[in-house]
Amino acid sequence: MKLTRKQLMEMKIDRPSDEIAEQVKAIWDGIAKPLDGLGEFEAMVAKIGAIQGTTVLSLEHRGILNFCADNGIVAEGVSQSGQEVTGIVAGFMGRQESSVGKMAVRAGVTVIPVDIGINSNQPIPGVRDCKVMHGTRDFLVEPAMTEEEALQAVSVGITLVEECKNAGFGILGTGEMGIGNTTTSSAVAAALLGLKASEVTGRGAGLDNEGLLHKKEVIEEALSNYPVSRMDGLEILRTFGGLDIAGMAGVCIGGALYHVPVVLDGLISSVAALAAEKMVPGVKEYLLASHLSKEPAAKEVARQLGLHPVIDAGLGLGEGTGAVMLFSLLDLAMALYTQQTTFENMEIAQYERFFDKEVE
Repeated sequence: MKLTRKQLMEMKIDRPSDEIAEQVKAIWDGIAKPLDGLGEFEAMVAKIGAIQGTTVLSLEHRGILNFCADNGIVAEGVSQSGQEVTGIVAGFMGRQESSVGKMAVRAGVTVIPVDIGINSNQPIPGVRDCKVMHGTRDFLVEPAMTEEEALQAVSVGITLVEECKNAGFGILGTGEMGIGNTTTSSAVAAALLGLKASEVTGRGAGLDNEGLLHKKEVIEEALSNYPVSRMDGLEILRTFGGLDIAGMAGVCIGGALYHVPVVLDGLISSVAALAAEKMVPGVKEYLLASHLSKEPAAKEVARQLGLHPVIDAGLGLGEGTGAVMLFSLLDLAMALYTQQTTFENMEIAQYERFFDKEVE
């Protein structure tokens, strides 16, 4: 799929079915429990049903699309680690031996690692080769990607969703691995939100105070080098973003195009989702947020997307691990939804939503 700017901007997203969502909510209300007793999880199940177009939804066949890529901004000393770590961890992902692989086995989730831009010529067993380029450029010096490269990375994400849909996956999660990608995501967040680097930049994998200050200064200087206020979503993505972010933006768009719910992981995939929404409005209606990252920009990005991350535990592991955790929690909620004990079964009166009615 060769994607052009014109094609991207002309994409139209159908709204998920409000009728199905209401039917799912009615089913929840008929289950013998307090109204809205599972809170956000009831809303999430209704949203999934609306996206899939059925009240008989299934989450059994689920996967994580994990995009691995290197980032040229690492040349500015914004990370503890060198680029070689990206390829090493991707190799462990390919053997299902990284953090997300071990968690996914327990949770019954398929992990699909994708090389979308690792700075290496070596094929990695178990990792899908969708390489666009050997890492991005240093965005302090020049834009990270050309528009064509960014669009190619977005198209990789869209195409993978189509493939997964055809293979029977009912729901997907996003994940990433790439040294320096909390710097790229913080820069993209700052540009999309109109905020300063100091307001959105965190320690990433564990920078000390001096390292954090330097990271903020690099991002702030880079932001000042470009006409950010006049740039659209695609221009911001290709200037400051990583190939992993562009690929995950494509997954978000693909989820909306092919009616596949997409579970976001932490800050980096949420920034990708915000970029996707800026490029193709309506995408956010197909997204679910797993956890609230410890990175400073996370809360505002979620607010802009209208999403409520249900896990607030200071997570910052990445790789799609938060999305895997949400799949497990959704399984517990679905146990009530699919194996219903109703008020009728218990021969007791069903709760009514008096608080939804207008008070006379």
